[in-house]
Amino acid sequence: MSVLPLVFTSGWASGINAYAVVLLLGLFGATGLTDEVPESLQRTDVLVVAGVLFLCEAVADKIPYVDSAWDAVHTVIRPVAGAVVGALLAGQNGSLPDLAAGALGGSTALASHFVKAGTRMAINTSPEPFSNVIASTAEDLGVAGVVTFAMFQPVAAAVIAGVLLLAGLVVLVFVWSRIRRFLRRRAQRREEKRLAALERAGLPPS
Repeated sequence: MSVLPLVFTSGWASGINAYAVVLLLGLFGATGLTDEVPESLQRTDVLVVAGVLFLCEAVADKIPYVDSAWDAVHTVIRPVAGAVVGALLAGQNGSLPDLAAGALGGSTALASHFVKAGTRMAINTSPEPFSNVIASTAEDLGVAGVVTFAMFQPVAAAVIAGVLLLAGLVVLVFVWSRIRRFLRRRAQRREEKRLAALERAGLPPS
């Protein structure tokens, strides 16, 4: 039970940037900052691969529409990473608590992934590219900050992650409702213009 706040926080962070989570946890464990990180995450090959993939995501995540394609590919990867990290943090003996920790990490990662992916799709409706850079940088800094804070105050970090997840869901629902309303109004205006053009031409509406 004591490790569940860290599992929840790592799951939330994995849904945003799984590679950053693996890299940060591995470095924290390798440097002796915490003894909560299993040795499998501290391996040099794991850290190198996580670092390379993190750099790839750091670039792809800041390019409009490329970020959404990247998110689509990671719809499976991020929840699986959250589940694996959660299970490893809880232990490696395959017990029921370990499986429950994996389920918690995976489900939290899936929820935060949907918030991230949905928000990015909404941002991509804007023609300028700067919002993508700002959003990506904020996400990277948020993941780094919350995961680092979780090493010292896991319960408080889990509360922050929970608040951010809930706020993200609320913002996502609000933004998409506004976008749908805008698209409906634009379609209605186009239809009105079409009918007006037909009326001026003396043609029956179709």
